[in-house]
Amino acid sequence: MLDKIPNMKIYTNEGNPFGFKLQLLAKFANKPVEVFKVALNDPICKDFLVLPTVELKNGLKLFSTDAVAKYLFPDEGALRDEWLEWSTVNLAPALAQHLASGHRANPDALPVLNLLVRKLDDRLAESPFLTGDKLTAADIAVWSLLAPDGTLKGAQNIEYLKAWYRKVTALPEVQAVLAETPLAGLTFTSLLNSNRYGGLSLVPVHVHSVSESEKLLAETAGSLSDTVTEDELNNARNSFVQVSVPQRIEPRTVLPKVGERNVLITSALPYVNNVPHLGNIIGCVLSADIFARYSRAAGYNTLFICGTDEYGTATENKALAENLTPKQICDKYFDLHNSIYRWFGIGFDFFGRTSSSQQTEIVQEAFNDVYKNGYIFTESVEQLMCVKCDRFLADRFVEGTCPHLGCGYEDARGDQCDKCGKLVNATELIRPRCKTCSSAPVVRSTEQLFLDLPKIEPQLRAWMESSEMGWTNNARVIARSWLREGLKARCITRDLKWGIPVPLAGFENKVFYVWFDAPYGYISMTKHYTSEYKQWWIPAKDVKVELFQFMAKDNVPFHSVVFPSSLLATNKGHTMVTNIMATEYLNYEDGKFSKSRGIGVFGNDAQETGIPADIWRFYLASARPEGQDSSFSWNDLAARNNSDLLNNLGNFVNRALVFCEKNFNSIVPTMTLTKDELVLLALINREVRGYINSLEKAKLRDGIRHMLSISRHGNGYMQAQQPWVLLKGTEEQKARAATIIGVCANIAALLADLMLPYMPTIARTLFAQLNTKQTQLNPDKPFINIFLPTGHKIGKPAPLFTKLEQSFIDELKKKFGGVQDQSNGNKVTPANAPQTNTITAKPAASLPNGTQTVAQLEEAVRLQGEKVRQLKASTKDKAVWQPEVNVLLDLKKQLTAAQAAPPAAVASAPAVVDNAKAKELEERITQQGEKVRQLKAAGDASVWKPEVEVLLKLKGELATLTGAPQGKNKKKK
Repeated sequence: MLDKIPNMKIYTNEGNPFGFKLQLLAKFANKPVEVFKVALNDPICKDFLVLPTVELKNGLKLFSTDAVAKYLFPDEGALRDEWLEWSTVNLAPALAQHLASGHRANPDALPVLNLLVRKLDDRLAESPFLTGDKLTAADIAVWSLLAPDGTLKGAQNIEYLKAWYRKVTALPEVQAVLAETPLAGLTFTSLLNSNRYGGLSLVPVHVHSVSESEKLLAETAGSLSDTVTEDELNNARNSFVQVSVPQRIEPRTVLPKVGERNVLITSALPYVNNVPHLGNIIGCVLSADIFARYSRAAGYNTLFICGTDEYGTATENKALAENLTPKQICDKYFDLHNSIYRWFGIGFDFFGRTSSSQQTEIVQEAFNDVYKNGYIFTESVEQLMCVKCDRFLADRFVEGTCPHLGCGYEDARGDQCDKCGKLVNATELIRPRCKTCSSAPVVRSTEQLFLDLPKIEPQLRAWMESSEMGWTNNARVIARSWLREGLKARCITRDLKWGIPVPLAGFENKVFYVWFDAPYGYISMTKHYTSEYKQWWIPAKDVKVELFQFMAKDNVPFHSVVFPSSLLATNKGHTMVTNIMATEYLNYEDGKFSKSRGIGVFGNDAQETGIPADIWRFYLASARPEGQDSSFSWNDLAARNNSDLLNNLGNFVNRALVFCEKNFNSIVPTMTLTKDELVLLALINREVRGYINSLEKAKLRDGIRHMLSISRHGNGYMQAQQPWVLLKGTEEQKARAATIIGVCANIAALLADLMLPYMPTIARTLFAQLNTKQTQLNPDKPFINIFLPTGHKIGKPAPLFTKLEQSFIDELKKKFGGVQDQSNGNKVTPANAPQTNTITAKPAASLPNGTQTVAQLEEAVRLQGEKVRQLKASTKDKAVWQPEVNVLLDLKKQLTAAQAAPPAAVASAPAVVDNAKAKELEERITQQGEKVRQLKAAGDASVWKPEVEVLLKLKGELATLTGAPQGKNKKKK
C-alpha cells in the first residue's frame, strides 16, 4: 500500500501543456501523483507564482517543470539538461506566440519555429532520441510541447522528427496519460492566466531578417536567417576575406613549449592478447586519434602516445590456449594490433609495448620512489593455490561467485566482477575454481607488497577536486564512488614469471601486478619516443601540459584513482590527467560482439568488407557512446553513408566544384556578396563555432552534426539561388551565379578542413580536387574565411563517396551475424574459430526408458566438465560456454539425486529437470539467504526466524524439483 501514497501533487489549470508534461514525467518515473485542476486566483494557489506547481511529499514546492524533470530523473546527463532548457527557453515561447489568437499572435514566431523544428529533425537524424539511444526526460518535455494543437500536422521534410513523434506517442506510458488527459483539451492559450508575470508571451523571439527558408510546417514559409543578428552579419562580412595563415610544420620530435598550448594525448592501452572490435576501437584509439588530429589542426603542440598492454595473467591465459610462450603471443598480437590501427588511419606519434626495457626502467624507478616515500608496506596475505597445477593462482586464473552484496555473479574474476564492476580479492570469491583445471584451490600464505592508498587518499581528494571538471560525467561518477566508499590498500605484486621483476630484496621471484605496471606505459612509451620525455611528464614550472586520456568506462578507476595515487606518491611533480574522456559501451546490433561466435565486426574484419577506412571512422564517431551505450547497426551505417555523406556532404561539394569546372574553366570567379550570402556565412559561422566548441571538449558526435549542418546550409543555398538558371540570363545574373559558385567552393574548402580529423584520406582527396592545402583552424576566431581567392584554379572534381546498396549491406549483416546451427537454432562457432568443443556429454533423455545409472551420470558429468573446461580455455565469451555450464550443473544435480536414492527410486527419477524453475528457485534462495543474514546481523530473533522458515521452504521446493536430498547443500565458504 505504501507505493500507492502520492509522492507529489500537481496543481495545474485546465488544458495546460506543462501540466500535461508533468503527468508524463511522473508516469515514466512510476511515481504516484495527484492532479488538482485549479486557477491561479484560487485560495489554495495564493502562494503560487505559476501553474503548474508541484508539491512534494515533504511540502517543498517546485515551480519549474525542468526542475521536476531533474528531480525525477537525476542521472540522465548534461545533454539532457541542455535540451530541457532549450525546450523551455526556445521552443515553448515560439509555440505559444505562434499558436496564440488575435492580437496576441506573433507573426515573427513562425519562422523561428520552423528553424527550431529543423534543429529537432537534424538531431533526430543522428540518434533515435534527443540525447542518444535511450528515451529521457528531454524527449518527454519536447513531445509534450509539440503534441497540443497538432503542431506537426501536415509538416514536410521532417521525417526523422515525425518518426520520433509517432514512436513516443505509441509508448504505453504516454497512452495511459492520454487516456486521462486527451490532446484535444490541451491548448497554449491556457498559459495566458497561468503566470503572474506574463509568462511565455513576454519572452522575445529574435528575428533580424526576412530571407526565405524551406517550408517545414503546414502552409508556412520561414527563414533560415530568423535569428541572425546584425553583429553576426557584420562578422560574416569582415571575416570573409583572404587570411594568410602560415603552414604549421610539425617538428620531427614534438616537445612542449613555454607559452604554447601543449596537449599530451593517450589512449587506454589495449590488451595485446585479443583482436580489437569496433567498440574497442572507438572507445579508445580512434576517439583519441580524431581529437589529436583536431588538436594539431588547431595549432596546438600535440603528442599522441599509445601501445599494447602485454603483461599480466590475461597474456598467460592466451599463451596457454594457443600453446605459445607469453613473448610469442605478444609478438603475434602486437603486429596484429599495429596493422589494424594503421589501416584505420590512427596517427600515433608512437605506438609501443609495455614489455620494453624502457617500461622496466620506468616502473622499477617509480616503485623505488613510492617505496622510499613510505607508501609501500609488506603484508602476509592468503592467496589461492592450485594443488593440481602446483602454483599460486593470479587473480585472472581464479573464477567464482561475486561476494558483493546483491550481486552473486557466478563468473566473477579474482580481480574484478564484470557484472557489478567492483573490485574483488580472489580469496573473497565464493566457491572459487582454478581457471585452468576447474579444481578448487586451497589457501596458502605468501608475502606481498601493497600500495597504501588510504595514506595517499587526502592528496588524491585535493587533486581530484581541482581536476575533475575536465572529465566526462561517467568518469566523475565512477571516481567519486570509489572515494565515497573509502580507498583500500591494493596489492601490487604477484607470484608470476611473466612481468616486471620487483627490485626489492626478498621479492626477486615476484613481478608487479599489471594494475601498477601498465599505466606507466604512457611514460615509458614517451621515453621510447624521445629521451626528453620528462619535458612532457615532469615539465618545468613555466610549461603547462594538458593530459587527455581516452578510454572506455571500465578503465576509469585505474586512470582516476590508482595511477594518479601512484604518481602523487612519487612526489616528483608528474603531469596529472586534466581530461578523462570515458565512453560507455558500443554494442553490436541487438547484442554483444563475440569473436568466437562470429558475431560483430572486428578490426581485421573491417578491412575485408571493402568499405573504406574513412567511412568506418565517420560512422563510429557518429555512433560513439558518449553519454550512454549505443549500438552498431549495418542499416544505420548504410543510411548515414548514403544520406549524410553521399547525398548531403558529397553532393554539395561535387555540385559546387563540377559547376566551377564546367562553367568557369575551373577558376574561382569574382564574388560580390549580398545579404543572402552574409546570412549564409553567418549561419555557417555558428556551425564552425559549434564545431570548435564540441571538438575542444572531445564531443565528437556533436562535431559531426555541426559539420553536416554546414553542407546542408550549402545545399539549401544552391537550390534556392539556382545558379544554373542565372547563367542563362543577363550579365548581372551571370555575375550573381559567379558569386554563388565562388562562395560554395570556399565552403567546400572549409568542409575539407573540418573533415580532416574524422576522414583524413577523403579530406586529402578533397584538398587535391580543390588544389589547395589544409588551413589551420583558429579556435579564437571561428569564422569562414576566403580559402580560395578569385582566380584560384581548382583541380579535377570527382565524387567523394559511393552508395552502399542494401543487398550488399544484407550480405555483410548475414556474414557477421554468427553462424546458425540448423538443428536447434542455436548459434555455433564459425568454421574458422578454434574447434575445441568436440567432446559431447550424452544427455539424460537419450538413455533407455529416460533413466540413467550412477555410472552413466558420472561419465556424463566427466565428459561435460571436460567440454566446459575446453570452451572456457578457448574464449572468455560467456554466451558460448554458459549454456554448457548449465548442462553440467543439471547433470551434477541428477547425479547427486541418483547417488542418494535407492535403486528403485533411481529408475523412477525424472530424467529432465525444469532448469528454468530450478534457476528461479536458486535466485530466490540466494535473495532470501541474504535477507536472513542481514536480519540476523540486527540480532532480533523474532524478526529473522520467520524469514528462516521461508528460506527452508524454498530449499525444500528446490530439493523436490531436482531430486537432491534436502539438508545436504554445500555450505558457503
